[in-house]
Amino acid sequence: MATADFSWSKPGQQFTLAEGKTSGQKLSDEILVDNIRWFIVFRWAVIGSLVFFQIFTLIAPDTLNQLGIRNQQDWPLILTVILSAANFAYIYALDFCPPSKYNSPSINIWVQIIVDLLCLSVVVHYVGSTATPAPFFYILHVALACIFFSTLESFFVAIVVSTMYTIVLLIESGMFFQVPHSILIDPHYSNESLNQGRVLVWMVALDTLFLIVWYVVSRLTLVVRKHEQHLREAYEQINQAQIAKDQYAMLMTHQLKAPLDAIRSKINLVKGGYCGRVPRSIEDVLVRIDKRGQGMSSLILDVLRLERLKTAGRNTEKMEDVDISTTLHKCIDKLEPVANARNIKMTLSMQNFIAFGIPDQIEILLENILSNAINYSYDNATVDIASVIDVKNDTATMTITDHGIGIEEKDLPNIFDEYFYSPRAVMHNQSSSGIGLSLVKIAAANNNIQLKVSSESGLGTSFSIIFPNIRIPTDNEQN
Repeated sequence: MATADFSWSKPGQQFTLAEGKTSGQKLSDEILVDNIRWFIVFRWAVIGSLVFFQIFTLIAPDTLNQLGIRNQQDWPLILTVILSAANFAYIYALDFCPPSKYNSPSINIWVQIIVDLLCLSVVVHYVGSTATPAPFFYILHVALACIFFSTLESFFVAIVVSTMYTIVLLIESGMFFQVPHSILIDPHYSNESLNQGRVLVWMVALDTLFLIVWYVVSRLTLVVRKHEQHLREAYEQINQAQIAKDQYAMLMTHQLKAPLDAIRSKINLVKGGYCGRVPRSIEDVLVRIDKRGQGMSSLILDVLRLERLKTAGRNTEKMEDVDISTTLHKCIDKLEPVANARNIKMTLSMQNFIAFGIPDQIEILLENILSNAINYSYDNATVDIASVIDVKNDTATMTITDHGIGIEEKDLPNIFDEYFYSPRAVMHNQSSSGIGLSLVKIAAANNNIQLKVSSESGLGTSFSIIFPNIRIPTDNEQN
């Protein structure tokens, strides 16, 4: 048996920019939040490394001495505590505090950068500002600031980085004052006594490097953002063209519907004998024409419903509580004559619930899935309808199962595509327009409904409709 899960979200842009001129744009709050979470995870990895280092110093101090590492004192432990407390604060501000003027993703990431730079300056001071590659980790913050902030803001970060590194060098050289440190790197491996000339060389070289990195990365970021803006404008143009195409298709469909209805009306007059007696052979031809006209009329109605659903997807103001049992029985009443004509019985095992959505669209979704179950069942079969409520997760699953021709595994991923139908389906139901499940897809996307389809060729298909955020109806609502 083949199974596939289908869920849809409304189209959006994965990489969006905040409003403003292209030269000053930065990433949107949504993107910043995603990266804040990534930074928090990365910071936990750094904290884990510091903890591992401290444990290793307790277990194998001789090994560290052989590597030239000694007398680290308590600064790694203090940094571990500070970074851990900061991480918990970031998570609390992000997940438990409502957004405000003083609690925005931009402020959150600014605080992270400042705290990280201060901690990094402590590390650079203790491990050596010229004898180790530790100062080059400043470059990471400059590059990230160019990506996430505007050009002016990233320049400010570059200035802060240069200032902090300059302060570290001045402290170590003792030009104005000297702060004792633990001498992580043994003087045998690194000469920590810096003369003033050497300080100036390192200061100018690294500060220049920080500014060069800022300039290069900020220029590249502006190019990327400019291309992103062009893609965004192109996407909007395509979207507008699609809307115009849909409106034109809707207009043309309306234009086709009126003459088709007139033709069918005249055919029915002829068939009813209102235009005189017609030979049997001509009557048979008229029946076939009317049958084809009925198929075209159904196709036109499906196209109109499809376009209306696409338009309705842009408006969520019509969402309200929907009694699923009442909606389902309306669908059953509509389709019962079709089922009775083929002696197909519908069995119900329902736990009623209230879903939040657009009533007409949920009805269209249920009606089309139920109609498919009937149309593609064998004669004298059954269609089973059941629902199960998951109170813990506030979800409900309705399952509609037929015992018909089923869906081949290779066709299963495409069943919700517009105008798609397999050759086996056409042979079983020649009146299919290939739009029914497209209506289901759009209705599901508009109402945040997930679908799961299981099928086995020749044995039948099961559609599981998963409704989120449901509730149990009260006694008054059930009555």
